[in-house]
Amino acid sequence: MKIMQEETEYINVYGARVHNLKNVDVQIPRNSLTVITGLSGSGKSSLAFDTIFAEGQRRYIETFSAYARNFLGNLERPDVDKITGLSPVISIEQKTTNKNPRSTVGTTTEVYDYLRLLFARAADAYSYQSGEKMVKYTEEQILDMILSEYKGKRIYILAPMVRSRKGHYKELFEQVRKKGYLYVRVDGEMKEALPGMRLDRYKNHDIEVVIDKLIVADKDDVRLKNSVSTAMRQGDGLLMVLDYESGEVRHYSKLLMDPVTGLSYKEPAPHNFSFNSPQGACPRCKGLGVVSMVDVDKVIPNRELSIHDGAIAPLGKYKNSMIFWQIAAILEKYEATLKTPVQDLPDEAIGSIPPRVIA
Repeated sequence: MKIMQEETEYINVYGARVHNLKNVDVQIPRNSLTVITGLSGSGKSSLAFDTIFAEGQRRYIETFSAYARNFLGNLERPDVDKITGLSPVISIEQKTTNKNPRSTVGTTTEVYDYLRLLFARAADAYSYQSGEKMVKYTEEQILDMILSEYKGKRIYILAPMVRSRKGHYKELFEQVRKKGYLYVRVDGEMKEALPGMRLDRYKNHDIEVVIDKLIVADKDDVRLKNSVSTAMRQGDGLLMVLDYESGEVRHYSKLLMDPVTGLSYKEPAPHNFSFNSPQGACPRCKGLGVVSMVDVDKVIPNRELSIHDGAIAPLGKYKNSMIFWQIAAILEKYEATLKTPVQDLPDEAIGSIPPRVIA
């Protein structure tokens, strides 16, 4: 088998004489990490910043229009015979002017701003639940799809109001009744919107308002058009169609929507892709990329001991103090005491120990 060896590209510097460089020739491989080392004053920064970076930046700015160059000013050509293989360059100095822990190479060079804009405007969205490409429809397209899929069938047109959120929603049901709607679909079950109606506030609920129930007939059916329009308005761009006979539900949306699960998003914006924004940051690490967690094995190095005998290393042996009283009260719920060996305690009991113990 014949092995083809790829030719390596280089950045070639000929006759560099910037500052204390004495007619230096250098060949640096591209697409690799190169470290320039040497004694203080040997010309490392003169080669990297004042020669290679300065020439790359000068060439890049020369591609701008004359109007743009008026604002940037003219850059002098470094004292060098020739540089070949050079691309537009980025230079990051060693000094730190920003103490923000979220600052990265992307944010410092502002490349990240362009990437966020690219993802928001040009990228295709895919559902994290089903992996399907997310779609969005116009009201006319939604009307055509309902006619083609449900013609001659009895359907319910629903407007989603709440999706997997906790609460009793007494006020929401009152608003629905005042708008003249008689029925709601709560957690998949049709119910009449009665005065004083409320749900279990500690459970997640899905609530849809029944906008209309009808038999799909003709595209020019004014009632169907009005119902679809009303459902879109009440559901903030979302609509659900329930087949009366099969009980199957389909989702339609003016927004980005997963056609399989009904998951929908608003139109993406650049801040949705920023770890500096609450809308884009990971809810677990808050955009830092690092999660601080307690190493239980270091807090409790010897599980054969009891808490009374010093199993919790930061606390030491038992003392007549508030924290030990709190732990004793917690252990009572698990039918244990401070003298019970930690290895005999359930994991839930250990997880219930107040976090300030670690501090």
